Amino acid sequence: MASENQDPAIRILCRRLQIIKNESGIQWLIGSPFFPRYTVISTFRCIHTTSSNPLSPDFSKESDDIRTLLPKGFEVIGALIVGKDCTFDKIAKEAINAACNMRKSLSSDANLGNQELIGAVVDLNNAKDVRFFVSKDGQLDSLESVSSIVYEDNPEKFVWERGCLLHCALQVKLPLYYQPSKPNDVHEIYMRAADAVASKFRDPLVTCLIEALNETSGAIVLRGSELSTDSSSSSSELKGSDTKALLCSHFSSRSKDITSFSSIEESADKIQVSFLLNKSMNSVKPSAPIAEYYPATQETQLLVVGHKLEVLCYASKDLSLAYGISKLVIPALVDQLHSMRKVSIPDLLKRHPELHPYHFLPPGILHPITVLYELSYGETELKQVETRRSLHLRLGLPFDRPLLRISNAIDIVGKKHSSNLVQKGSSFLKDVHLTIPSSGVSGGVASLIQGSYQYYHYLHEGLDDSGWGCAYRSLQTIISWFKLQNYTSIDVPSHREIQQALVEIGDKDPSFIGSREWIGAIELSFVLDKLIGASCKIINVRSGAELPEKCRELALHFENQGTPIMIGGGVLAYTLLGVDYNDASGDCAFLILDPHFTGSDDIKKIVNGGWCGWKKAVDSKGKHFFLHDKFYNLLLPQRPNMV
Repeated sequence: MASENQDPAIRILCRRLQIIKNESGIQWLIGSPFFPRYTVISTFRCIHTTSSNPLSPDFSKESDDIRTLLPKGFEVIGALIVGKDCTFDKIAKEAINAACNMRKSLSSDANLGNQELIGAVVDLNNAKDVRFFVSKDGQLDSLESVSSIVYEDNPEKFVWERGCLLHCALQVKLPLYYQPSKPNDVHEIYMRAADAVASKFRDPLVTCLIEALNETSGAIVLRGSELSTDSSSSSSELKGSDTKALLCSHFSSRSKDITSFSSIEESADKIQVSFLLNKSMNSVKPSAPIAEYYPATQETQLLVVGHKLEVLCYASKDLSLAYGISKLVIPALVDQLHSMRKVSIPDLLKRHPELHPYHFLPPGILHPITVLYELSYGETELKQVETRRSLHLRLGLPFDRPLLRISNAIDIVGKKHSSNLVQKGSSFLKDVHLTIPSSGVSGGVASLIQGSYQYYHYLHEGLDDSGWGCAYRSLQTIISWFKLQNYTSIDVPSHREIQQALVEIGDKDPSFIGSREWIGAIELSFVLDKLIGASCKIINVRSGAELPEKCRELALHFENQGTPIMIGGGVLAYTLLGVDYNDASGDCAFLILDPHFTGSDDIKKIVNGGWCGWKKAVDSKGKHFFLHDKFYNLLLPQRPNMV
């Protein structure tokens, strides 16, 4: 980290800044008190403004969203303004002023805005030129331009070698007694009950049980009297915690290699914090339980409001556990409880919202985010879809990927996911193409399937479909892709269920069910439309000799859609997972997943036998892979435009 006397440098961990063509706006720059100063880990787009002016944030709504979304241990350290015809110094002051106001909105600490902040400016006339400025102590008259920008080569290692995750889940039930004649009183009763729960976290009788998740090291206990009772949690305090106490590094794994980061579940150190309330003090003599009865003077009703709290916090491994719980975990629990209270109050008596926190790590974002979902709405209902769409907008995520659906949530407390090629709970191989060598196309550009799939082939599940079921198997592989990408929750259909679907839409007669009749690209498109609502594009070629001419079009499909393709010609069907194409020479190769394999699911046999591998239209021996006397249909499933 640079010393105070050196020129400041901006360190960028995120791989890209959210700069949308011809669109002005503000982005919040996210950092951490546990990183060297001026280190940007991510950006959050400002989506709430006070007017039609995209550069005028609604700090109340923005702070409510970010307080829920951003785990404690990360914070707003600046702002980036995108505009046209910018006067850089002036706009940088506006960015820092906005960041200062946002920090104050996020915390009750009046001095929180007076920090070293970053103001970044992008002029849409030259969107590649990002100018950075810094201010010391939030003083707008002491702006300093920064020319030294460092992009971290291995940002995951930077983040998770330094820090760990603190996780806490807690079920809260609030019994609310109110008079039916005074229903409006229930709101005040609810607020008092929630405040009482929040105060319990700092009760001296509280006991914290701390243990590492998925590790064998023993647990330790901290009592409420050992925790800080001060509710403030400024950046300077977090940096300066008592290093003589037991540190978070006590639970760090010595065996983890973060050089090749796979997932938070596998690569990050995680610490579980559980709260217990000790009602039995050593100074109290043992006695029988006492029940106290307080008769109601008027008719009274009971409403029980339940909230499931679950928070993640990021902490330096050098931070003391007691300080991490006091300054990160407890404030996070209180904030989440207050966020749930704010959502619940309007409809408390009519419909108690079923709020549940979920944690996600979307692609391109280096730290987890937390989202509160209302479970009484289905995932496909408009309100849920709009919630996810606004999150995609804030985080700069594509609008045709269901990245924030519940099935994509991080499994923090579950067992580590199996890293082998057999999917947990399934007999099907997954992503078999990842182990094959390169295609051998000189100067070619490989365009491959995006996401995961399962390999379906002859004889699976005890069904002998040799000689007639290859297209069915290709369809099953395609549907497994849609399922694993969370576009659908249906099970991969059997041959009979595929036939049933074709009968139901009137394409086939009832006698088709249970038969061994072939199906082709047209039938596959009908089934995909009926079962999962996916549309398809079909390419027809008169001869296998013409398929190399379609490589450019197929490459664009894999780059834009990323779905597996079914190739049907004559009596054979294959699944296409990618192409390697040299635009200058026309040389190309096709990544084929062959459903005609009849052996056991042995990855070495499959790859060595060429059942999954690169195929050239004409190999080195002059053999044609695609037949010249057969026409071919290619089925290109389109990725649904949904979140």
